[in-house]
Amino acid sequence: MTKSKPPSQRQLRVGELVRHALTQLLQRGEVPDPVIEKTVISITEVSMSPDLKIATVFISPLGGEDPQPVIKALAANQKFIRGRLSPALSQMKYMPEFRFRADTSFENYAKIDALLHEPEVARDLEAGKDEE
Repeated sequence: MTKSKPPSQRQLRVGELVRHALTQLLQRGEVPDPVIEKTVISITEVSMSPDLKIATVFISPLGGEDPQPVIKALAANQKFIRGRLSPALSQMKYMPEFRFRADTSFENYAKIDALLHEPEVARDLEAGKDEE
């Protein structure tokens, strides 16, 4: 079993720079796509590859919409987005390739919360408190 290394400080810093620049681009409405223009998109995280050439962008459309049409629209406009972001990210040696993914962390949190509130789990948690 191989252990993946946690992201370096550099990867985290560059990911945050890319997230900020991409968020500003979307807020200004510069991407000429009807799906993107009519959707409020939250960019929750940008994960950079170790060589900083690939940026995996985790998005969540606000309002509980299906993220797949938004992801397809962003992927279709990737070259345009890269071109628009190059001035904001001019300090980077290479302009990263963007890969857009749905952020499922909120769904995972909701599932865990629902599990913790099930009667069986609540009973076990109460029994654990009594033993302390």
